[in-house]
Amino acid sequence: MICFTYPGQGSQKAGMGSTWVDHPSWELVAEASEAAGRDVARLLLEAPDEELRHTRNSQLATFVTSMIALDAVTRVGIETAGHAGHSLGEYSALVAAGVVDFADGVRLVAERGEAMQVAAEEQEGTMAAVLGLDDDVVEAVCEQADGEVWVANYNAPGQVVIAGSPPVVEAAGAVAKEQGAKRAMPLPVGGAFHTPFMASAQDRLGKAVDKTEFRVPDHPVYANVDAAAHADAEAWAELLRAQLTSPVRWRQSVHNMCDAGYTAFVELGPGAVLTGTVKRTAKECRALKVNAPADIDTVLEALAGPPVAAVGPLEGETLFATERLVVSPAGGVFQPVADQVVGTTVAAGQLLGHVGDAEVHTPWGGVIMGFLAVEGERVTASQPIAWLRTG
Repeated sequence: MICFTYPGQGSQKAGMGSTWVDHPSWELVAEASEAAGRDVARLLLEAPDEELRHTRNSQLATFVTSMIALDAVTRVGIETAGHAGHSLGEYSALVAAGVVDFADGVRLVAERGEAMQVAAEEQEGTMAAVLGLDDDVVEAVCEQADGEVWVANYNAPGQVVIAGSPPVVEAAGAVAKEQGAKRAMPLPVGGAFHTPFMASAQDRLGKAVDKTEFRVPDHPVYANVDAAAHADAEAWAELLRAQLTSPVRWRQSVHNMCDAGYTAFVELGPGAVLTGTVKRTAKECRALKVNAPADIDTVLEALAGPPVAAVGPLEGETLFATERLVVSPAGGVFQPVADQVVGTTVAAGQLLGHVGDAEVHTPWGGVIMGFLAVEGERVTASQPIAWLRTG
């Protein structure tokens, strides 16, 4: 089975939207700007690294980039059987799974970024990555440090992030080295995220969460707080509140996903942090990423090959490298062209039908293998319309 994963704050970089500008999925940027009341395109194209390091900017920029990548892989027919996001990425996962609609997701992420920025300014905090120690040893180190320091992220075997008051985090790092840690590396962040230092942000975010409608996901979403799969809507309001002051149990989530049968993880968004953690945590699984449009064919080819540690097709993988989906350019009622039927060979750019007043053209040449929308069906933008074999 395939799981889509979504990165958190820290994966952003200046100009990370530049490769997507000419891709059809870039249209989401205008929608995000309207929902957030901010110029998201400028964040993705022009903002320097220093500006993007601010929590209120990095979270929104990373979230939107993940949504662009998700839309792009959906357009070519890559499907998932589950979702998981790291910290901020959990919001991307919830939108991807249909638990929260896109506009509400943008507003929640914008409010979360603002709330965490203010909380970090109210109470000085920092974070550090401890490398080379087991989880329980790092937990004991935090207790021995005798002060405000906690485990914030369980990222991978031998990679745990601690956070809290700067002098206490430094002291805990020294204790960790005495216990055999390879490194205790300070992280360039402006707060102690996923610790009690975020309590004020939790209160502020809770007000936005209370105004949000949560729906049943299309596939299970694994939560940071308990590393468990959630296939309902009811738990998410409380899980999102708790996430701000609870550690991210990412390593445990990956283990649980592997136990549930997931064998491929595709990271959607900037960077490759989660791809690296999966490689360290689940060596028997594929770990792939989509940072840019050029990555999509690479992922398609990788998924079309034999599974790393399993026999048979991957659930959620409906298309192979020579197959593509044509998606709707708009919302409305679908009306196919009369002579376009299964088995027909079409050329790139050929008209397949209309959605309302919008024309549906195939970007690829190939053979029509099937229609995924029927005449008179009301479809949404980016919904698959037809399935083509292109090679």
